[in-house]
Amino acid sequence: MEKVRFGIIGAGGIARRRTIPGMLQAENIEVRAVMDIVNAQEIADEFKVPRAYNSLNALLADPEIDAVYIATPVNRHLTQIMAAAACGKHILCEKPLTMNSADAAVAVAACKKAGVYLQEGYMMTFHGAHQAIRQLIAAGKIGKVVYMRAQLSCWYPPIPGAWRQDPAQGGGGALIDMATHLYDLLAFFAGPINRVVAFTGRQVQGYQSEDSSTTLLEFAGGAHGTVDAFFCIPDEASRTRLEIYGSQGSIFAEGTIGQSQGGTVEGIFSIGAGGYDAAQTKDVARSFAPVPFAQLNPYTAECAAFADCILNKRPPQVNNGDNAIRIMKITEAAYTSAKDGCVHVIK
Repeated sequence: MEKVRFGIIGAGGIARRRTIPGMLQAENIEVRAVMDIVNAQEIADEFKVPRAYNSLNALLADPEIDAVYIATPVNRHLTQIMAAAACGKHILCEKPLTMNSADAAVAVAACKKAGVYLQEGYMMTFHGAHQAIRQLIAAGKIGKVVYMRAQLSCWYPPIPGAWRQDPAQGGGGALIDMATHLYDLLAFFAGPINRVVAFTGRQVQGYQSEDSSTTLLEFAGGAHGTVDAFFCIPDEASRTRLEIYGSQGSIFAEGTIGQSQGGTVEGIFSIGAGGYDAAQTKDVARSFAPVPFAQLNPYTAECAAFADCILNKRPPQVNNGDNAIRIMKITEAAYTSAKDGCVHVIK
């Protein structure tokens, strides 16, 4: 099978933990090189990657690299995207794409001009459970979607040098790093987000980035949604729940939001057509059926899908550059709302 030859830019962190192992499972990808300013050779040896580079220019000059995966701090993304595009490399870049929507537009335009594909690393849309949920919604199994809630929290204490804790390097904290995953995921289910209200704060942790964020969303189809993402809730205290309510049923998931491929999904379908229950009995037994889904490594699926686009000369339809710009506009609107207390329309 023909394969896309990838170079990794920023091979520590999420690349080392999740993405490189995921790529190595993909049949249409070959990891040819890693670039890291700290321990490139160690990572190359760990994954048996042929080449290790200490500089961006050296990796981009490699003629045997077709595409790059960027997993560096956010404030470096724009420069690295521009350099990779200029060298004719297709680009899979971790989220958020850039520090702001203006930079995202510049990055997307550069890739289009260079004729290279760009995809943003929102891998949760590739989780088997979320693929199954989207199919159920599209098939009308819960009727019209009216409300969704998504939860993603973790315990992220102060760590020396952690770029996510410095807004100058990451653009912010819990909201831009985790809530954006959920903006993207809920839009994957219910379509574009049109209006945003948000709260942010530093409740527990002592660093400059916010450790708390709650966002209220309105979707183009009328559905409402809430997203809660916190850096100050212990991992064991959060079930990473996903709740989707419709006019004829609902879908609940636990453990599907995050970096794993597991979790559970259940739903109740084709109800709500009866008359009004004046008694409002809430203690009756409800028949929620388990929802089966494919056990897919979302990182493998994400990278394989991008490689498939490259091999078949077909631009990405999911998490592409235009989507990246819109997610950044939602993010900016959320941060502005947290400051001025107003509802913001996404244009």
